[in-house]
Amino acid sequence: MEILFLSSEVQPWSKTGGLADVAGALPQALAQRGHRVTVVSPLYGGLDRSAPTPVSIGRSVEVRMGDRPYVAEICEAKLGQVRWLFLREDGFFARRALYGEGGRDYPDNGLRFAFFSAAALEAAAAVGSPPEIVHANDWQTGPAIYLASRARGGGARPGLVFTIHNLAYQGLFPPNVLAELGWPERLFNLHELEFHGSVSFLKAGAVYADQLSTVSPNYAREIRQPEFGCGLDGLMRSLDGRLRGIVNGIDSSEWDPRRDRQLPAHFHAADLAGKARCKVALQKELGLPALADRPLFTMVGRITPQKGHDLLLAVLDGPGRELLSRAQLAILGSGDQGLERALLAKARERPEALAVRVSFDEGLAHRLEAGGDFFLMPSRFEPCGLNQLYSLRYGALPIVRSTGGLADTVQDAAPDLSRGTGFAFRPPTPEALWEAIERALAAYARPAALLALRRAGMAQDYSWEASSARYEEMYRETSR
Repeated sequence: MEILFLSSEVQPWSKTGGLADVAGALPQALAQRGHRVTVVSPLYGGLDRSAPTPVSIGRSVEVRMGDRPYVAEICEAKLGQVRWLFLREDGFFARRALYGEGGRDYPDNGLRFAFFSAAALEAAAAVGSPPEIVHANDWQTGPAIYLASRARGGGARPGLVFTIHNLAYQGLFPPNVLAELGWPERLFNLHELEFHGSVSFLKAGAVYADQLSTVSPNYAREIRQPEFGCGLDGLMRSLDGRLRGIVNGIDSSEWDPRRDRQLPAHFHAADLAGKARCKVALQKELGLPALADRPLFTMVGRITPQKGHDLLLAVLDGPGRELLSRAQLAILGSGDQGLERALLAKARERPEALAVRVSFDEGLAHRLEAGGDFFLMPSRFEPCGLNQLYSLRYGALPIVRSTGGLADTVQDAAPDLSRGTGFAFRPPTPEALWEAIERALAAYARPAALLALRRAGMAQDYSWEASSARYEEMYRETSR
């Protein structure tokens, strides 16, 4: 099949979260299954210069937004079997960040990503064969689904697939954005784009798609309910026949403890000596004493209440105030400034037990997975999650709240530790999180049982091979 894949970020060029990992890996897995895949993404000013450089192919497309024309230059990068196209429009994309700065979205995001969506469809048509499938991702490319659904022409309309990676981000803009884009005002109604007085780009993708997916079966069930539906649970229930959940895979070539270039030592399930060396090297890198008798808990990701950093702080101040006397903790991420300050203050109080790095560091993220004994992921909600999949592969037993994809991918350890791949808890409370941590601490005191749990986790297969087959099945249903 000829597949056009649209994403506002794509690893290794641009990234703020898991969407970029999916956009970098799923297309390659589909190409390995014999499909012709073209990925289109914006050419940002802050593009990662260590990635293959997108080069202009000497062609451009013009897109009219309202009464004003905009031109995007088409660039291409070489990597694997996928065609990677990038759209250059410096007025929209030559900025320091992808979506906003200082905790605020760019005010013209509606125009920016509606333009990207339209220009991506035009660019794909200009340089290749008409796609049989258009697969758009998250609110930034929701307009592409609407535009492709109304396209007129001599050929057959492509099948339209829309994936929701996180329903909480809906791309909401004032009603006047419709006039700015040149879209009909009649779209502003409950059954199409209107959402509580705003225009929702995510709703555009969901309403006009032939097939709708999200990133785990459990999250697909959760978003049909008010607690996780973010006000769209009614719409999700109405689209039930078109909505499914497919667990994200991981790039098993990049995330492979046997050959990961970011690690000081390599290891695998049958020989974990290298993991012990990774722990010692990580402790040294972070300025923590190399204490083999204490477990090292690690945590990587955006520092936000959604990810449970406030729960962890409440544990340290409440039921688990003894944790830093019994274990070490290392945290990497950035986000909520209040939570950042609170974590850094804790690290200053207990530098021998707690290391906090407020930044994004891909190499350190790999080393935290490899050197950690346990990986903390107490998310209030988690559509799929990738870090728990990385930690399973790297032998760091995940401690997760049983929600979304975390419930699909982590099996809670039995009381006697005879089975399981991690430690799960349900209520989003400090007490429940501490109970799971205590079980992990108890498991650390039983090396043989702990080793069996590690190996069970490392035996799980969350490569893209199985997940890409599910997407392929969805594409075939879409194009019938």
